[in-house]
Amino acid sequence: MTHPFEIELETTLPAGPEQVWEAIATGPGIDSWFMGRNEVEPREGGVAAMETGGRREEAMIIAYEPGKRFATRTATAEDGRFMAFEYLIEGRDGGSTVLRVVHSGVLGDDWQDEYDGLRRGWPFHLHTLREYLTHFPGRTGVPVFAVAPSDGRSAQEVHEALTRGLSLPTPVAVGARAHAEPAELPPLDGEVVWSDDERIKVRTADGIYTFLHITGAVLVFHHLFGPDTDGAEAAWRQWLIGLLA
Repeated sequence: MTHPFEIELETTLPAGPEQVWEAIATGPGIDSWFMGRNEVEPREGGVAAMETGGRREEAMIIAYEPGKRFATRTATAEDGRFMAFEYLIEGRDGGSTVLRVVHSGVLGDDWQDEYDGLRRGWPFHLHTLREYLTHFPGRTGVPVFAVAPSDGRSAQEVHEALTRGLSLPTPVAVGARAHAEPAELPPLDGEVVWSDDERIKVRTADGIYTFLHITGAVLVFHHLFGPDTDGAEAAWRQWLIGLLA
């Protein structure tokens, strides 16, 4: 049985409407804080595409009003499922912007778990958007995605492995200093800016690094703004495999 849903959030961002528009309505902008590698045709009726882990998803752009409103909708599947996203931008005094996000659609049989995941994920993603606009304005991030199986380990065991791998104390607190040494890449040295039961987010001088565990897998989802991005996905995947060895 399918189930309709709607999630609405609002946040104030430390950037002007033009900067926020670039972040939410262009491929390079979305690459810098959200998920996957993105392409956006800049027009109503165009295609917005996201590729994550070799899987490509496309949606039609149903609203394209630069600096004001951007909205997309996927095609309706045979069982009635679809996803729709709407971003509404409003400039405020002092160079800030209010962004309202509405994520709606129809979910499938396991809608409750999927809905809970979406509801938990959006505050995290908007926090990453804030980090991007605050600390890396005017720069374009390279998305890095890598995953490894957790081979039957419990969520607690995987979380503890991530904590050790990042040289963090337990419990992991915002403001703690993280350190990791993936092979063939410069060391990661940064500050924890988000921590919960599923995710640890670290900001360094050249990137926003996310470490996440889900059922059956552990993954990284980074946004890199420095020069050392070649081979990053392979290097981080090997780091994950070594972490769980």
